[in-house]
Amino acid sequence: MKQGASSRRVNEQARQVIAEIVMFEINDPRLDLVTITGCEVSFDRSVCNVYFTAEKGSYESVQKALEAASGRIRSLMGRKLPWRMAPELRFFLDKSVDQAERIAIAIQHERKRNAELEAEREARKAGIAGADAGQKAAEEEEDGSAAESDANTEGATTAADGAAASDGAADGAGDDEGDRR
Repeated sequence: MKQGASSRRVNEQARQVIAEIVMFEINDPRLDLVTITGCEVSFDRSVCNVYFTAEKGSYESVQKALEAASGRIRSLMGRKLPWRMAPELRFFLDKSVDQAERIAIAIQHERKRNAELEAEREARKAGIAGADAGQKAAEEEEDGSAAESDANTEGATTAADGAAASDGAADGAGDDEGDRR
């Protein structure tokens, strides 16, 4: 329904009057925790759709109580409003409050999950940074061991070359002796 400034004012006026009546004039224990969340009054003011919310388990009983009290509410509404006639009241459960609550819970759950994931990421970063430092130290240690190993291998190769050279010299000396004989 298209709402101009005039219709918004009429809707708000109807909501305030109905809320006051339900709160102070109607003595039904089923209507203790009822909130009138909005009203939509037709253009000719003959019908008023009233939106309400209540505790989760009591929706049906509250709607029955409101429908049972609709004659009294309409009568009191006619006295309090300067309208030519009191509108017929139709009561509807306003599910937007429950949807908003579900969304808020979902958002809270996601925030908690994101915080846990962020903490896990930070822990991994710290672990990786620690592992990287440990890995670098291990690599440096390996590089130092490899240098020592290379030096030892080089020394062994040089010694082996020297031994081979001396063997070759001995062999060569022996060969020379064989030629002399």
